[in-house]
Amino acid sequence: MISPKIPLAKTIISSLRAQNVKHIVISPGSRNAPLTLGFVQHDFFICYSIVDERCAAFFALGIAQQLREPVAVLCTSGSALLNYYPAIAEAFYSQIPLIVLSADRPFDKIDIGDGQTIRQANVFENHILESLNLSQAPNKETPSVIQKAILKAKCSQGPVHINIPFEEPLYETELLEDDFDVSFDFLSAEDQSISDEIDFSDFTNLWNRAPKKLILLGVMHPGEISQEMIDFWATDPSILVMTEATSNVFHDHFIDQIDTLITPFDDALFSVLQPDVLVTMGGMIVSKRIKSFLRKFNPAVHWHIDPLRAYDTYGCLTHFFQQKPNVFFEKIIRQKVSVPSDYQSFFINIKKDRISKQEAYLKNAPFSDLKVFELIQNHLPKSVELQVGNSSPIRYMQLFPAVAQRNVFCNRGTSGIDGSTSTAIGAAAASHKTTLCITGDISFFYDSNALWNQYIPKNFKLILINNGGGGIFRILPGHEEKPVFNDFFETGHCFTGVHLAQMYGFKYLTASSEDTFVNAMKMLFSDSNQPTILEVFTPTKINDSVLKLYFNSL
Repeated sequence: MISPKIPLAKTIISSLRAQNVKHIVISPGSRNAPLTLGFVQHDFFICYSIVDERCAAFFALGIAQQLREPVAVLCTSGSALLNYYPAIAEAFYSQIPLIVLSADRPFDKIDIGDGQTIRQANVFENHILESLNLSQAPNKETPSVIQKAILKAKCSQGPVHINIPFEEPLYETELLEDDFDVSFDFLSAEDQSISDEIDFSDFTNLWNRAPKKLILLGVMHPGEISQEMIDFWATDPSILVMTEATSNVFHDHFIDQIDTLITPFDDALFSVLQPDVLVTMGGMIVSKRIKSFLRKFNPAVHWHIDPLRAYDTYGCLTHFFQQKPNVFFEKIIRQKVSVPSDYQSFFINIKKDRISKQEAYLKNAPFSDLKVFELIQNHLPKSVELQVGNSSPIRYMQLFPAVAQRNVFCNRGTSGIDGSTSTAIGAAAASHKTTLCITGDISFFYDSNALWNQYIPKNFKLILINNGGGGIFRILPGHEEKPVFNDFFETGHCFTGVHLAQMYGFKYLTASSEDTFVNAMKMLFSDSNQPTILEVFTPTKINDSVLKLYFNSL
């Protein structure tokens, strides 16, 4: 077996193997050559070469999102490392484990005018779980220090940064008869389970007395909530469950179109909706309207349930239960007492009315962004994995009913438009499932280097909604008064995806009306022998008015 000669490179490679970190996303360079040589020539590792470091980090994030295990990214020294930052911030807030490996110049070369040198140590300190700055000469403690950082990424679910100085020569290798030295002690994760020692009776008594209990679910992995819990929530008349598309939780008695339900509410209805107990679970919430409601109509009690962390999003958090939701609600079920309530039924009836009005409006709505998402909903196979872009796409997606068996993912940690396509391709490469990325034009062109990628599965699909600019800004109040709106807010353009599709070997389809879109959707999923882009052209000037009239019709 070929091994790098540099001892520190051997130690890094052995440590990742000992912790079962298999997937390594490498951006070509010279200073990281010792690690690149070691990873690529070792049968244990699965290596990917992604030139653009920003795309590489989001690609790795997509793999980690699907596998739910750490994925390593490796780059050369200098500004290459800084391009990882958007994905690192996303991983930090979305609780996705990444191992960031940065090759560096020796520390005595920093700040003396040497090429490709920047201050790499602790460069991500505001958005990282742990930063290691290794010395060139490993000692007996180095392997355990590295493994502890990897375990931090695993157990605390987030990114860690290992900065690794290498001195030239960088390309020397040697032949090993045996595997890399892994004789050091293997470190395992500590038990992360939460003790049952706290007195839970006060919480269950409060829960059982409350006639209005609102459960709000943010970003969750599919299957994170057991069917027993879903059925328990659905059959208790005092529990109203609101789900976002990214929660991947489904039931007919749940409110899965939050904005469609509550946008027309006045203060009287918001007072009826105001819960006695609010329970939140999962990651970031998309709906601005539900956040505004809960900040204005604070519940007396707000519990957040999560094994890792809590945010006081609504300014009323009263208790953080650091455990898995299923564990928490198993305790509730054991001591549950029914309380008379029409809380759930009242809003389920409003939901039925909203759906009826939604269908009536959409029946005659012109072709637009809103209409496109209705058509996607009606013509998309259930088994397709969805990767949805930020800004307008995820917000439109949430106006329509969730569909069981259809998993939805979105980079909601930082809610940025950068990296959506790269993440989707990484996820598709890891899951091997037919994956559809739905993205807007600005996000697509911003992340177009995502297509510079030799690992795109043949069954990868992308719907590019081209409305000629950042359409979401037309929905915001006040844009009419700004003469610089088109250039500095909306980012108007006349680009299409056809040349990118040709350059990167994608099949290319277009649609600009309801009929052409329905036909294109059939073609999109009829061929799994070539990745495909369906570009949908919608009218820039009417998208915002169609959406506003939609909410008025409710």
